[in-house]
Amino acid sequence: MTPIGDSMRVPGYGLTSSHPRVNFVFDNQPLQGIEGESLSAALLANEIRLIGRSFKFHRPRGIVSIGSEEPNALVTIERPTGSEPNNRATMVRVYAGLTVKSQNHWPSLENDVGALIGYFGPLLPAGFYYKTFMSPSRAWHFYERVIRRMAGLGKVPEQPDSDFSTKIHVHCDLLVAGGGAAGLASALAAGRAGARVILADENPWFGLGLLDENHTIDGIQAYEWAKQTINELASLPNVTVAPNTTVIGRYEDGFVTMIETLRDAPNLTGDRTPRFRFWKVRSKSTIMATGALERPLIFPNNDRPGVMLATAVSGYLNRYGVLAGKQIIIFTNNSIGHRTASAISNTQAEVVSIIDSRPESLGPWERANLTKGIPIRWQSKVFNTRGRKNISGTLVGSIEGQRREWLDCDLLAISGGFSPTISLYAHTGGKAVWNEGRGTFLPGLSENNFTAVGLCNEDQTLYDSLVNGYKAGQLAASNQNYRPDRTWSPTVIGDDLLATFDPITPLIQDSQSNKAFVDFQNDVTAADMSLAVREGYRSIEHVKRYTTLGMGTDQGKLGNVNGIELIANARGEAVQQVGTTRFRPPVVPTSMSAIAGVLDEHLTHPMRRTAAHQLHEEAGAVWVNAGAWLRPQFYRCSGESDVDAVNREVTMVRNNVGLGDVATLGKFEIWGPDSMAFLEKVYMNNFSSLPIGKGRYGVMLREDGMVYDDGVTSRLGEHHFLMNTSTGNTNSVFEWMTQLLETRWNSLRVAIVPVTDQWFAAALVGPNARKVLNRVVEGLDVSNNDFPFMGVRSGKVAGIPARIFRISFSGEISYEINVPTDYGKSLWLSLMEAGKPEQLTPNGVESMGVLRIEKGHFVVGREADGRTNPYDVGLGRMVSTKKWFIGKEALRLPIMSDVSRRQLVGIVPIKTGERLPYSAHLVSASQPTNLAGSQGWITSLTYSPTLGHDIALALLENGRSRIGEELVASAPIAGHSVGVQVVSPQFFDPNGKRQNA
Repeated sequence: MTPIGDSMRVPGYGLTSSHPRVNFVFDNQPLQGIEGESLSAALLANEIRLIGRSFKFHRPRGIVSIGSEEPNALVTIERPTGSEPNNRATMVRVYAGLTVKSQNHWPSLENDVGALIGYFGPLLPAGFYYKTFMSPSRAWHFYERVIRRMAGLGKVPEQPDSDFSTKIHVHCDLLVAGGGAAGLASALAAGRAGARVILADENPWFGLGLLDENHTIDGIQAYEWAKQTINELASLPNVTVAPNTTVIGRYEDGFVTMIETLRDAPNLTGDRTPRFRFWKVRSKSTIMATGALERPLIFPNNDRPGVMLATAVSGYLNRYGVLAGKQIIIFTNNSIGHRTASAISNTQAEVVSIIDSRPESLGPWERANLTKGIPIRWQSKVFNTRGRKNISGTLVGSIEGQRREWLDCDLLAISGGFSPTISLYAHTGGKAVWNEGRGTFLPGLSENNFTAVGLCNEDQTLYDSLVNGYKAGQLAASNQNYRPDRTWSPTVIGDDLLATFDPITPLIQDSQSNKAFVDFQNDVTAADMSLAVREGYRSIEHVKRYTTLGMGTDQGKLGNVNGIELIANARGEAVQQVGTTRFRPPVVPTSMSAIAGVLDEHLTHPMRRTAAHQLHEEAGAVWVNAGAWLRPQFYRCSGESDVDAVNREVTMVRNNVGLGDVATLGKFEIWGPDSMAFLEKVYMNNFSSLPIGKGRYGVMLREDGMVYDDGVTSRLGEHHFLMNTSTGNTNSVFEWMTQLLETRWNSLRVAIVPVTDQWFAAALVGPNARKVLNRVVEGLDVSNNDFPFMGVRSGKVAGIPARIFRISFSGEISYEINVPTDYGKSLWLSLMEAGKPEQLTPNGVESMGVLRIEKGHFVVGREADGRTNPYDVGLGRMVSTKKWFIGKEALRLPIMSDVSRRQLVGIVPIKTGERLPYSAHLVSASQPTNLAGSQGWITSLTYSPTLGHDIALALLENGRSRIGEELVASAPIAGHSVGVQVVSPQFFDPNGKRQNA
């Protein structure tokens, strides 16, 4: 009995044949595969042909290719922590426990109701959605729901991505993109010369194209030569070999991005191994050795499962030892199809016939196939296919349409020539040039420090690829003053044809057929191309968007050249006149989490800790990242929940006294005769009247009038100020101010020194704060008469020289005590000891947030989100009319004070005790589900233990004039809606009596 998953395997073939067998699941069906092989290979080995459904018509789809160009076989990977849609089965590696599901069907892959759409295909041509659903207009919301439900392929996961990625910045003399014969030769030449080389390829193995070749290089079998070359490169200290790494983008000045897959299996051990690594490379030279992709042939029903590219068929055999079928027909217009037939004929599979559109052409592979007795039909083509969930027959005949007959088969291997992969060349603006004789687009004008070699530069033979690749590597090394060795002239024995670049054979007489597919994923047909031309679309970019040609996950890697040829034929123009669509990075689909990554924080962004960090740890602090700082979020007592801890801290501050660590706030000492003039320019409100010994709240704006940052600046002397900024904006504000002084206002006599690290700050807050401070202050009267709100004093606290600022973020009596950082721990201990009679409680940033929402203070990054001006947050009266400041011109625009803008308001639930939803939009109570009518959104939300119910700050259209109005807070993702009332944003002590007491 043949073991599960072995019925299509060929002994003696494949790079993974010695790997262990593992179990995996596809659509709830337990299967067996070989660890490390591609999921597509494992599915073919298990005789699974139907993998998914197409985007538009939900037609059955199977595996077409073997690499990242795959348009059909998209699957969702199910992980313990969530799902990941739209993975190409050709790029997913099999591991024990892999669970995948097919996509875009209901109720099942085998029986998809959506396939009924195909019967209405003639009514749904290219661009149909631009012409239908236009009336009646009131029905659009119904249409929209239906269209959105049908759109897409995989389902977007609701859970956050549990994996994480890392990133790396590197420099090199030469980056080689592609690890085939030409790429290996380039890296070898430069590496031997001593140049710093990075060699990247998207596959786990290098030189995979050489597996198909039946010849030797310098007396060594071709793939063995590739393995020896990689071993040599890996042994060189100046060479970095990067398998599983795709070069996804090329930019100006040698900047290149790459994405590396570090693991496929989910990380269940907790060792924090990243899944992806995002490379940012600065390379002095780049060699593009990305090869060429085989093109499909276009004929009616060319999209059935079981229709595959010829190179993919031979690739699955040679890489994985898997046959894609047992009864095979080859349809080709070049010699590579014959090479595939020859390879298959050495296995248990039957080559039924080779259908060749050319006149009789007897090259080495053709003669070999005739010798083996394989039937060859010259000047013939495929007219149609049959079969439901897999191809079962092919209608073949002469090109003229005579002598047609059906041939049974379970696999149709097609080869329509090759298209060089030139995306990297085009990313920086390089224009592809159509070569009529070659029937393909090639790189145009050469660029400095960039070279294309191998198949992507029409080197059709192995010998040319090796020689030209080696020369390019030598040149790149010599340009960086390395001394490469002598020119290498390899000895290649055997037919060394890698691919053919021939004129496209005009096989599409049935170009009006709405079932002759050009773009498999999006169901774009030859008829759609013709329709776009008849409807007047001239630009290829417009045709692309009208028909969706090349707009799927494969970005037209297989279908675009055929589509361009069809457009040229329909318009009676040369292909060069039609041109290509614009190539944009990334080359392959790349997850946002992989691009974002996480830096190795201990090396690049060390986490900053305040002087009292250890004391917070001992007090039971739960930590939270705040910019570059680690801050106490709250302090949990034994048996206490997180919410209870925050409520306790808030209640203690409101009714007694609390102590918070505020050392992370940005601090800048500003000196100089022109210091006041500088402050007047960067703040929107007046500072010229600020006396010594007082502080003033100030707001900075961007040039566009939007709030940039805020904080209190205190005057310590005639020309001496201390500026406070928000924690998150400390660095950016310093860079901004420094740039202003160096470029725009370089005549101002001002010095700015960042002193955040030099001072520790603790905020003593609450009705009893003055009582606690009196026990430790020396030589200073802290009564309200002598030390009023916004006052600044210098003295000693617990014997430590200190600056004391009476600033309140909470609306309570508050003293921010600043001491040299080395004394921070001592100050904290002294204050906690002095507050024991009042049971002084430390409070974290979470309770600070509750206190500021109760008081109605906005914060940068929430209410001030980059689109908010001072009028929006209720600070219009602060805007000076007597001076110039940054952003003043923008504030004069009528739109900036338009009452329709979203303004800061408070929100409370209508029903006491109801919880407000996070990230909710505010909509009319008469249309609570119509998010298109969103009038604003909640920016900050909390439960107020002071008031006993939820409260929120929000930005609402014309909000200040709508106090008392009732709306609905709707969060559709959470499925939660609550009736709310608009109130003043100052929920607690609106007149400020407590902070001024």
